[in-house]
Amino acid sequence: MRREGLTAGVAAGFAAIALAGCGGGSDGAQATAASVVTAAAECPRTWLAGWQRIADRVGAPVYCPTWMPDPLDGKIDGDYRNVIAVDDRDRSYLVSFIWLDRDAGGVSSEVHVNFRGYPGSTRVPTCQETHTVKGVTKRRPIPCFSDRRATRRVGGLDVDVYTVNQGIDQWHVLYAWRRDGSLYTVSEHVAPPYGFGRVVSNLNRMVRGLVLVEPAGAAGSG
Repeated sequence: MRREGLTAGVAAGFAAIALAGCGGGSDGAQATAASVVTAAAECPRTWLAGWQRIADRVGAPVYCPTWMPDPLDGKIDGDYRNVIAVDDRDRSYLVSFIWLDRDAGGVSSEVHVNFRGYPGSTRVPTCQETHTVKGVTKRRPIPCFSDRRATRRVGGLDVDVYTVNQGIDQWHVLYAWRRDGSLYTVSEHVAPPYGFGRVVSNLNRMVRGLVLVEPAGAAGSG
């Protein structure tokens, strides 16, 4: 089933934070603090090998984070690895990190971040919606990212902000941008311990800290 959208409160929070540029309370303070973060010069040494493998496999540049929301890191083979997937048909990739805090009632907190890339394509990918009524299942194609709320300039990139997303990006705020004929995205789940405003702040800081990792042999090729 397709998620219908974020709640009215979350949508209002987006309008206050993403469109106006800041918000009240601690989330607004976090967003302001993140706005002064500048991009690091290179992919952290302990994270680089994993991101280099992705770049080499897809034969295209990938974006390595230099900052991740606590407690995550950006080490692909590290403790917070969730899903690492490359589609060899179109070279699209997914790199996912997750931390879960469980108690007697189940999962009480979650920090979940996804990075995607679509080398050679700038179109929003298509997902499949499945809906079953009275035993009859119907499927139809829908955009994997929708409900675009704004286009913002973040860290030198023009990012489109989506709040209705499918599959592993469901319940996430997602930033998408295009570079040299390819689409890239990063998304984060809106869930405790991070509310909507803090997730927006985290995404801003992650995007500002992204650095490109070129496939082996690409650097200096002209």
